[in-house]
Amino acid sequence: MRSSRGVIRLASKVSGKLAGVVLTVALANTAALADEPPCSNPQYAHAISHLLPLKYGEDFTHFEYTNPDAPKAGAIRLAEMGTFDNYNSIIEKGRLATGYSITGGVVYDRLLEPAIDEPVSYYGRLAEGVMVGPDVAWVAFKLRDNATWHDGRPVTVDDVLYTFEMFAEHGSVALKTALEDIDHVFSFGDRELCFVRKKGIEINPTLPFTIGIFNILPKHYWQSRDISKTTVIPPLGSGPYRLARAEVGRVVEYERVEDYWGRDIPVNKGRYNFDVVKFDYFKDESVMGEAHKGNVIDVREEGVSKNWATQYDFPAVRAGLFKRELRPLSRVEGLWWPIFWNVERPNLRDIRIREALWLLYDFTWTNRVLFYDFYDTGVSFFQNSPMAHTGLPGKDELELLEPWRDQVPARVFTEEFRQPESSGFGLQRKNVRRALALFKEVGWEIQDGVMRNIETGEPFTLDFIGVSYYSTRQALSLTTSLNRIGIATTAIAPEISNWLYRSRTGKFDGNTIRYGPSNTPGIQLRNWLGSAAAGQDFGQNWTRVRSPVIDSLIDSVIAADTAQKLYAAARALDRVIMWNFYFIPLGSQPGFRLVYWDKFGEVRNDKLRRIPYVDAWWWDEEKAQRVAAGIEELSSGE
Repeated sequence: MRSSRGVIRLASKVSGKLAGVVLTVALANTAALADEPPCSNPQYAHAISHLLPLKYGEDFTHFEYTNPDAPKAGAIRLAEMGTFDNYNSIIEKGRLATGYSITGGVVYDRLLEPAIDEPVSYYGRLAEGVMVGPDVAWVAFKLRDNATWHDGRPVTVDDVLYTFEMFAEHGSVALKTALEDIDHVFSFGDRELCFVRKKGIEINPTLPFTIGIFNILPKHYWQSRDISKTTVIPPLGSGPYRLARAEVGRVVEYERVEDYWGRDIPVNKGRYNFDVVKFDYFKDESVMGEAHKGNVIDVREEGVSKNWATQYDFPAVRAGLFKRELRPLSRVEGLWWPIFWNVERPNLRDIRIREALWLLYDFTWTNRVLFYDFYDTGVSFFQNSPMAHTGLPGKDELELLEPWRDQVPARVFTEEFRQPESSGFGLQRKNVRRALALFKEVGWEIQDGVMRNIETGEPFTLDFIGVSYYSTRQALSLTTSLNRIGIATTAIAPEISNWLYRSRTGKFDGNTIRYGPSNTPGIQLRNWLGSAAAGQDFGQNWTRVRSPVIDSLIDSVIAADTAQKLYAAARALDRVIMWNFYFIPLGSQPGFRLVYWDKFGEVRNDKLRRIPYVDAWWWDEEKAQRVAAGIEELSSGE
């Protein structure tokens, strides 16, 4: 093997796993390779995938959902909720500005780029080649020789080594978790790197994608700065955009880098077409919606069902200037902002209490009255995917569940999870009676109109928080039912930063968040539901669940090397999650609620995992002029 330098050992600095896009990989399985040192004579490929063949061959020039001849012009104005006070993407502190994400954004580049028209394929971006060793013992990358930072200096293997060293030393819980399986990293030659997996641990076939999805940071920039702290000085990048203007907490505006090194590589051809990408921050969702209708912002997803049903019949819509479209997506929809519990709270540890609360929530009424019957009934953590449970457990699922039979609810084996029965009208007395019986079993009963502990007299109370008014509003049927049986509730939507702080540190009883797993979500699930992440303040296991059953099933998801094994493990896990009532599932989206001013071009494709308006749409001058003229005409007619 060629000489190596810059060996970075990560094993002693790592503790947990990333909630991001992590997929499994086709493995090299030759005996000769197994006997050789790590990354010895790697045979590089242009991409890696899992379970399905690659869609794009080695000679591909661009993704099919991009237009290689798209003009580079115009601007796109977008909206964000909340605020920001930090540009340093690797730490947990602060609120990161949109565009500086550690797994995407517009300022940096990463080793690999996902194709959003495939479930599980990644192609070279900073890396021109990638190879995975037998049993994922190592992963090798070869960097392109023309990548540069915005100051003109080349992107080198030293930058990659430095980035992963900083992840291990100063990174967030999620970053450190993602790197847990890596023993060390070293460079060889001028442009090649080798990530070596720890020996004696389970094989994690998602590891190559976990490594490849991270943005690479400039060593020469950060060496003279403290990367362990937040910063409001925009760091140096290498990507298609650089920060042009900012008002901390209010606005970030990016300008296209005209001489961007990666403009014409296959994964970028036809992408990043706008001269300006601007994000305006809002603290109120209603104000944000009015700003959109007022032509202050261009494109967004409508997040509120009432608005979707009632707020898009204004003159610009009728004139065809403003579009409202429900777009199907090929992604795991999961659960749309379910209520979840902090199971470290004494009143919520018992599964019978959580079941009682589930019975007191009326989804059918909520969907009819508050959501305008928009949502599909939520029954699965992996809704809209083959990973969602159906019927009773099959043979492959039972093999995973049987060893835990005495530690999981019996209904995992005997019933398919469904929402409580409800007519959607009036009090559901059968459900209330059952809920009261469950409270009584645990030692709670109504005394003089107040739910109290039978032994201590302590009143039962619940404190709900949410990211917005709509998050607390959707719990209306539950809080009404709780108040009716003598349980006092509070429900507030604090400022976004305060909501994040309380969520990350467990200062709540009930909460809501969007759960949308990836196509192979193993490490993501460890962050959300793994025991190791439960005790981590500022981690991502906000439910604080600690379950050896869930840990084991997540391990099986990660280790799956066939579609059949992946689906069996995910379905078994799905049943255990749902029948433990960690969530009140509410609904699941039937599509993406896209609302936008019609002044852009796109290659329409309804088989994507997201709507790529930032990175694959382009400015259409003819459409833009039509919109401007139409707005002027409507305004003059008022």
